[in-house]
Amino acid sequence: MSKFRVGVIGAGSIAQSHLTAYSENPDVELIAVADINLERAQSVAEKYGAHRAYADPQELLADPEIDGVSICTWNNSHATWAIAAIEAGKHVLVEKPIARTLEEAEEIQRTVDASDRVVQVGFVRRHSANCQVLKSFIDADELGEIYYAKASCIRRVGNPGGWFADKEIAGGGPLLDIGIHVLDLCWYLMGSPKVVSVSGNTYDRLGNRANVTTMPRYTVADYDPTKNTVEDLANAVIRFENGASLLLDCSYSLHATRDSIDVSVYGEKGGAELEPALHIATEMHDSVVNIEPQIASRTFEFVPGFANEIQNFVDAGLGRAESVAPAWHGVEIVRILEGIYESARTGREVTMS
Repeated sequence: MSKFRVGVIGAGSIAQSHLTAYSENPDVELIAVADINLERAQSVAEKYGAHRAYADPQELLADPEIDGVSICTWNNSHATWAIAAIEAGKHVLVEKPIARTLEEAEEIQRTVDASDRVVQVGFVRRHSANCQVLKSFIDADELGEIYYAKASCIRRVGNPGGWFADKEIAGGGPLLDIGIHVLDLCWYLMGSPKVVSVSGNTYDRLGNRANVTTMPRYTVADYDPTKNTVEDLANAVIRFENGASLLLDCSYSLHATRDSIDVSVYGEKGGAELEPALHIATEMHDSVVNIEPQIASRTFEFVPGFANEIQNFVDAGLGRAESVAPAWHGVEIVRILEGIYESARTGREVTMS
């Protein structure tokens, strides 16, 4: 069987997760890495066994040996490189969010619709064992119709700075960076319903809290405490066409007693917590029963999650499976996120067409 030949655009931290998974996948041959910093591209290519390194991603996309591409660049170039890759005839795995704005996301979708390429969004948490086990329960109607969900991702001191703190590059703050993960998990588990309205709020009261030096935090190489144009907290109530609703909050910096991630869904026959650990609640014989599936891990694990995501992309590119996270899912999530920002800006509920 021929291997799936891959190129990676971007050589930063998230690219390392893609490259690790590709390099350990027996179905993959790593062909090239592209980065605006050629020296970094060469170093990363050598580290993971890729054959070539490019400073210009256009050269990578013109490489006839490449079948599929991971796009691991800043948010403001996701649309540019996704569209260019599709038009170059490559299958595409683009990191989340699929684009910085709904306009950009819809432009990607138009390009997808005019092609026969696989275009997958990097919703890596969908590929975790705990999520897939819960999805199998839901798909088998064990929980009944899901009518309510809660998604929360809170950091006490977590603004990474750099491009993450620059709205022009990132498109937004924790909502587009970490909130998108928990929002997507709930929406995916709810069956990807059509959004009809959003009521949201954003706050920028605390900034990046560079004064706090007693707690460890992830910061990027160009961290500058004086530069920050993104929100530090967002929350929303999201309503769907089928009558279901979702409650969301996320923050880079909040006066909370602990960092937390909580993802829960509730149906007519049962409910479940996915994070911080998978637990299922239902009724049996007129009793309330808690179920704990016996799996290797009941929470998201980084390395297996990316390995599963890459395997799904490879299988989809080779025609062996359907993508778990097709491009239109990424577009709909961006539609919700943009609605939250618009509602926060206007102080009114936003109705979605």
